Amino acid sequence: MEDRYGHRISYLRVSITDRCNERCRYCLPEEQQEWLTRDDVLTYEELLRVIRVGAGMGISKVRITGGEPLTRRNVLWFFEQLGQIEGINDIGISTNGTLLARPAQNAETRTTAEQLRQFGVRTVNVSLDSLDREVYSQTTGRNYLDQAIAGIDAARAAGFESIKVNSVLMRGQNEHELWDLIEFAQGRDLLLRFIELMPVSTTEMLTEENFLPIGEAKKLIEFKYGALEPIPEFRTNGPASYFRIAETGQKIGFIGAMTNLHFCETCNKLRLTCEGKLRPCLGSHLEFDMREVLRNPEMTDDDVAKFFLSVVDRKPEQHEFRENYQPGRRMIAIGG
Repeated sequence: MEDRYGHRISYLRVSITDRCNERCRYCLPEEQQEWLTRDDVLTYEELLRVIRVGAGMGISKVRITGGEPLTRRNVLWFFEQLGQIEGINDIGISTNGTLLARPAQNAETRTTAEQLRQFGVRTVNVSLDSLDREVYSQTTGRNYLDQAIAGIDAARAAGFESIKVNSVLMRGQNEHELWDLIEFAQGRDLLLRFIELMPVSTTEMLTEENFLPIGEAKKLIEFKYGALEPIPEFRTNGPASYFRIAETGQKIGFIGAMTNLHFCETCNKLRLTCEGKLRPCLGSHLEFDMREVLRNPEMTDDDVAKFFLSVVDRKPEQHEFRENYQPGRRMIAIGG
């Protein structure tokens, strides 16, 4: 699948739940969240059908997100089925990490992380914005720092091909921890990415008081480590720009949707929300109801495929975050 701007779509991010065991400020603020009912959320069978059809159209990478995906009941069965879909050769999960060290549900593995790896999950992205217990609690609304670190260690023990740590930059919250996060990642052989705040929760979240651009973060890092060496040849499946610390060789990524004017040029993804909205772009209000197609008994897989193509055809050239974008709904309802 290719859109009118030359974006070749091979990556589908799939949210399987809007529930989470944390309450991060930029994802699910303190305001009352209207949770989806069970009937509103796509069943595992419906999600797997979408992914199967997508695989037949060139989707080869799938990342499972939430909310916190590991909070959904029987989620490991879903991953087991997902790992058997022909054409999907790269399965990842985005998580806060707090449930990865949870005891496994079968005798062959010890942790949830090991079961995910057994079922074909290759990569894990863990959100970790702070190593300070108080800051972590303020940011997430929960005192789960120990569980998050235990989850990262469980992922390391499980042998995933890649473990990335994503840290959202927040002025007045974690800019004093950039060096600590770098050392933490180096000590555990993790790929660390710093991410700019985006207007995906409430308008009030993205203010000058809160926003810390990646350029400023990079300067703070260089104050200690010296000039970072760009490594444009190193790419992952997202829009991160990577640099190397000369002294140690450690790689660090920066994701700057607000300040990187070339952010959208290599976009290759669609997003499916847990209630069945297919979104061609995170930074756009465009979303199209695939659930109606999936639950119409007269609609075949060919109809699902046509729906995919119609959404790809509507994919914008770039996001609208820099155009006074007003978030239509919170990040937890879209998928990380």
